[in-house]
Amino acid sequence: MKIFQNFKQKSPQQRFLFVLGLVFLGLYIFLGVTLFVWKSMPVEISYTRRMILGTILIVYAAIRFVRLQQSQE
Repeated sequence: MKIFQNFKQKSPQQRFLFVLGLVFLGLYIFLGVTLFVWKSMPVEISYTRRMILGTILIVYAAIRFVRLQQSQE
């Protein structure tokens, strides 16, 4: 796999930043999905606004994923 071949060739700093990028990618997806499924949130936000915010977070995660893939090439 090309991702793992590039991962071995990078410096420790670049590998750390790549892993950090993956962690934040997972965090944004987790927060977006959490907004979709959590019915009784401690903060009062309307359902429509939760869906909008969750969608924005997931789209942002997708954009970050594409940028992360492009930086690997």
